[in-house]
Amino acid sequence: MPMLANQIKSEQEGLSKINNRHLSVKVNMEGSLIGRKIDLYAHTSYEMLAQTLENMFYGTHNAVGSSRLLNGTSEFVLTYEDKEGDCMLVGDVPWQMFLGSVKRLRILRNTNMQH
Repeated sequence: MPMLANQIKSEQEGLSKINNRHLSVKVNMEGSLIGRKIDLYAHTSYEMLAQTLENMFYGTHNAVGSSRLLNGTSEFVLTYEDKEGDCMLVGDVPWQMFLGSVKRLRILRNTNMQH
Protein backbone atom coordinates (compact mmCIF):
# COMPACT_ATOMS: atom_id res chain seq x y z
CA MET A 1 0.00 0.00 0.00
CA PRO A 2 2.67 2.61 0.84
CA MET A 3 4.19 2.08 -2.60
CA LEU A 4 0.89 2.94 -4.28
CA ALA A 5 0.48 6.03 -2.08
CA ASN A 6 3.98 7.21 -3.03
CA GLN A 7 3.25 6.67 -6.74
CA ILE A 8 0.00 8.68 -6.51
CA LYS A 9 1.78 11.47 -4.62
CA SER A 10 4.55 11.54 -7.23
CA GLU A 11 2.02 11.76 -10.09
CA GLN A 12 0.14 14.58 -8.34
CA GLU A 13 3.38 16.53 -7.86
CA GLY A 14 4.20 16.04 -11.53
CA LEU A 15 0.79 17.33 -12.57
CA SER A 16 1.07 20.36 -10.30
CA LYS A 17 4.45 21.21 -11.88
CA ILE A 18 2.88 21.04 -15.34
CA ASN A 19 -0.10 23.14 -14.25
CA ASN A 20 2.14 25.75 -12.64
CA ARG A 21 3.76 26.63 -15.96
CA HIS A 22 0.64 28.53 -16.99
CA LEU A 23 -1.69 30.70 -14.98
CA SER A 24 -4.46 31.69 -17.35
CA VAL A 25 -7.09 34.11 -16.11
CA LYS A 26 -10.01 35.81 -17.81
CA VAL A 27 -9.79 39.51 -18.57
CA ASN A 28 -12.90 41.60 -19.10
CA MET A 29 -13.04 45.27 -20.03
CA GLU A 30 -16.00 47.35 -18.96
CA GLY A 31 -18.06 48.23 -22.01
CA SER A 32 -16.73 45.33 -24.07
CA LEU A 33 -18.77 42.20 -24.59
CA ILE A 34 -15.76 40.07 -25.44
CA GLY A 35 -13.51 38.76 -22.69
CA ARG A 36 -10.06 37.34 -23.24
CA LYS A 37 -7.67 35.00 -21.44
CA ILE A 38 -4.10 35.82 -20.55
CA ASP A 39 -1.26 33.73 -19.16
CA LEU A 40 0.11 35.61 -16.17
CA TYR A 41 3.25 33.45 -16.03
CA ALA A 42 4.24 34.88 -19.42
CA HIS A 43 4.72 38.19 -17.57
CA THR A 44 7.30 39.17 -14.97
CA SER A 45 5.83 42.41 -13.63
CA TYR A 46 2.74 44.56 -13.38
CA GLU A 47 4.17 46.90 -16.00
CA MET A 48 4.63 44.08 -18.51
CA LEU A 49 1.10 42.80 -17.82
CA ALA A 50 -0.44 46.26 -18.21
CA GLN A 51 1.38 46.86 -21.48
CA THR A 52 0.12 43.53 -22.84
CA LEU A 53 -3.44 44.40 -21.85
CA GLU A 54 -3.20 47.87 -23.38
CA ASN A 55 -2.02 46.32 -26.62
CA MET A 56 -4.75 43.68 -26.44
CA PHE A 57 -7.63 46.07 -25.78
CA TYR A 58 -6.42 49.44 -27.12
CA GLY A 59 -3.99 48.33 -29.81
CA THR A 60 -1.30 50.66 -28.45
CA HIS A 61 2.39 50.05 -27.88
CA ASN A 62 3.91 52.15 -25.10
CA ALA A 63 7.50 52.41 -23.99
CA VAL A 64 8.51 50.41 -20.92
CA GLY A 65 7.46 52.22 -17.75
CA SER A 66 4.65 54.20 -19.35
CA SER A 67 1.57 52.08 -18.77
CA ARG A 68 -1.48 54.32 -18.63
CA LEU A 69 -3.47 51.62 -16.84
CA LEU A 70 -1.03 51.70 -13.92
CA ASN A 71 -0.11 55.38 -13.71
CA GLY A 72 -3.68 56.70 -13.51
CA THR A 73 -3.73 58.59 -16.81
CA SER A 74 -6.20 56.26 -18.50
CA GLU A 75 -9.96 56.44 -18.49
CA PHE A 76 -9.72 52.85 -17.21
CA VAL A 77 -8.15 51.24 -14.17
CA LEU A 78 -6.81 47.69 -13.86
CA THR A 79 -8.36 45.64 -11.06
CA TYR A 80 -8.48 41.98 -10.11
CA GLU A 81 -10.75 39.65 -8.23
CA ASP A 82 -8.91 37.64 -5.61
CA LYS A 83 -9.75 34.12 -4.48
CA GLU A 84 -12.01 35.49 -1.72
CA GLY A 85 -14.03 37.44 -4.30
CA ASP A 86 -12.74 40.89 -3.29
CA CYS A 87 -12.02 43.51 -5.95
CA MET A 88 -8.47 44.83 -5.58
CA LEU A 89 -6.40 47.42 -7.41
CA VAL A 90 -3.61 45.85 -9.47
CA GLY A 91 -0.21 46.84 -8.13
CA ASP A 92 -1.16 47.14 -4.45
CA VAL A 93 0.62 43.91 -3.43
CA PRO A 94 3.96 42.40 -4.49
CA TRP A 95 3.89 40.60 -7.86
CA GLN A 96 4.34 37.07 -6.45
CA MET A 97 1.54 37.61 -3.90
CA PHE A 98 -0.69 38.83 -6.73
CA LEU A 99 0.04 35.68 -8.75
CA GLY A 100 -0.99 33.56 -5.77
CA SER A 101 -4.30 35.30 -5.23
CA VAL A 102 -5.62 36.52 -8.61
CA LYS A 103 -8.70 34.82 -9.99
CA ARG A 104 -9.84 37.25 -12.71
CA LEU A 105 -8.76 40.61 -14.16
CA ARG A 106 -11.10 43.48 -14.91
CA ILE A 107 -10.45 46.75 -16.67
CA LEU A 108 -13.00 49.17 -15.22
CA ARG A 109 -13.86 52.78 -15.99
CA ASN A 110 -11.84 55.12 -13.80
CA THR A 111 -14.55 57.09 -12.00
CA ASN A 112 -11.90 59.28 -10.33
CA MET A 113 -10.78 60.80 -13.66
CA GLN A 114 -11.50 64.52 -14.02
CA HIS A 115 -13.22 65.29 -17.33
